[in-house]
Amino acid sequence: MAQQALPERGARLGRPMGAAAARTTVHGVVLLLPEGEPSGTRRPSRLSVAATLPLARRLVRAGREEGLAAHVVHYRCRGWNGAAADAASDATWAVEEVVRRYGDVPVCLVGHGMGGRAALRSAGHEAVSSVVALAPWLPAPDEVLEPEPVKQLVGRQVLIAHGTNDERTDPELSYRLAERAKKANRDVCRFEVHTDGHGMHQHRSEVQALAADFLLGSLFHSGFSRPVADALAAPPPLGLRMPLAAGFGANLGR
Repeated sequence: MAQQALPERGARLGRPMGAAAARTTVHGVVLLLPEGEPSGTRRPSRLSVAATLPLARRLVRAGREEGLAAHVVHYRCRGWNGAAADAASDATWAVEEVVRRYGDVPVCLVGHGMGGRAALRSAGHEAVSSVVALAPWLPAPDEVLEPEPVKQLVGRQVLIAHGTNDERTDPELSYRLAERAKKANRDVCRFEVHTDGHGMHQHRSEVQALAADFLLGSLFHSGFSRPVADALAAPPPLGLRMPLAAGFGANLGR
């Protein structure tokens, strides 16, 4: 008797948070893209999904009055897997699912590590208005045949933040990508979180406040804080090596 093939595992959205959970009108959506691995077809780690929840809750609180909904994206598998770029494909699917559920609302992609790369790569979807890439994992130039694309970022507002002591993903590679992206799109900025590592735990409060400030300003046109506005306006390298100040966000009320 022939063995019956198992159904292919698909990506999915995590439970709704914010406006969607409260069954109020949704005016914008943030999709959180978790960390992953360079390769691997096993199910994603539950820990990587759980690690996104504190930031998701922080963003939902900040956007409560604006009608922000949030979902964590559950990938099909834990790896990027070379040219397959599975996490980016899942992110694109997630944006399409948001459009199906909520209609014509702006979407912000927020990713960490591999999720940061997925957010940057899938930003070309017409529903995406902004991207936040935290400590994005990017390939070294000698590891790939072609450089990481940036043309899909044109027309989007982009924030990259990276710990200067990150030993897992190279901060210099995110700077080089930001530099190339800035040539095609002036709405790109990058913050350096000095002395912090990959998870940016030492300055977690400041990083979360930075992400919230950028998300609200880009999705709901509520304006950016002075440091973010200055970083977007400054030419390279100043706007791409902006230091994230200790205590950032303490007086923003978000």
